[in-house]
Amino acid sequence: MKAEKPALFTALSPALLNLYDVSSSIVVIIDVLRATSTIATALHNGAKGIIPVDSVAECIRLGKQIEGITAGERDGLIAEGLSYGNSPFEYPAEFIGGKTLVLTTTNGTKLLHMALDKGAKEIVTGSFPNLSAVCDYLVAMKMPVILGCAAWKDRVNIEDTLFAGAVISRIKDHFHINCDSSQMAETMYNDAKEDLYEFMKSKNASHYHRLSRFGLEKDIRYCLTVDVANILCLYKEGKLIKQPI
Repeated sequence: MKAEKPALFTALSPALLNLYDVSSSIVVIIDVLRATSTIATALHNGAKGIIPVDSVAECIRLGKQIEGITAGERDGLIAEGLSYGNSPFEYPAEFIGGKTLVLTTTNGTKLLHMALDKGAKEIVTGSFPNLSAVCDYLVAMKMPVILGCAAWKDRVNIEDTLFAGAVISRIKDHFHINCDSSQMAETMYNDAKEDLYEFMKSKNASHYHRLSRFGLEKDIRYCLTVDVANILCLYKEGKLIKQPI
């Protein structure tokens, strides 16, 4: 008898996460611009681990306690009191290698803690830089999946939806998908996949504008580039680590 395929759902905003059965699922935290792209990059470049926290105060406290690098942003800029921001270009191998990063961001780390609080079976982080690693892992695990978009302050955004669509387009044959938000995400991705950056620009994506105002077009382009930091980022015992797949 053929085994039933596991279910896959897409939560387009943290405000919708409570509608899904998190406790039996792998939750993929998606914050393309820029938290999960930066997480993949830092771990790919040799970071020992990344501790995601949901407040600046906790980031500073923990950073002092473990002598880690404190980093993060609020509204796209380095948060007051922190040493580094949320750009993947801040974490080259010669800087981050062997170090622990304590990270807080406006949307991504908040969603990760929500998923933890709801008893997620497993948590990984996903971005275009580690798209293939995420897809391979989800297929191999044969477990229900929730693609969790960090969005922007609970408002649905284009780039996280595009990433969910990219995952779905690659792995849909291995899952049972009866979920309109997943269909919408895949449809949008199919429209955008020839040039994700130009799609974001042409659609006046809110986060494109937000980061462009700070001169961060280079960050945007990098964060929309597939497999430039192709590792699996798994949450284990309080931190994100590079996991062999």
